[in-house]
Amino acid sequence: MDIETWMRGYETAWRSNDGDDIGALFTDDAEYRTEPWTPPWHGRDEIVRRWIERADDPGGWTFSWHVAGVDAGTATAFVQGETRYGELAITYSNLWVIRFADDGRAASFTEWWMDQAHASEETEPTV
Repeated sequence: MDIETWMRGYETAWRSNDGDDIGALFTDDAEYRTEPWTPPWHGRDEIVRRWIERADDPGGWTFSWHVAGVDAGTATAFVQGETRYGELAITYSNLWVIRFADDGRAASFTEWWMDQAHASEETEPTV
């Protein structure tokens, strides 16, 4: 599992919104969840189609990220990121969970995104 290469490919696809760039990231039967509790997009063709339908303006965002953890036993990477949409003045904290197939493509992708402008006012967790 080469997370660095996959992430560079993801950023390339995000900038280009090109179907070939997007499709190269995912297995034929991959699942892509834009939120953990929503139904996934099933298969590479649907992932490409839905991605392009929701495409971001290539110059309208910046993204920084780091690997937060890896579960080698399940070929799963946890990526923490920050996305800034300059024109919209919105910043999101991101957490991505990516399960890789043996060939290095994603078999499963789930993202959490939190709008930093709507941060919880709670300072300590409640039990």
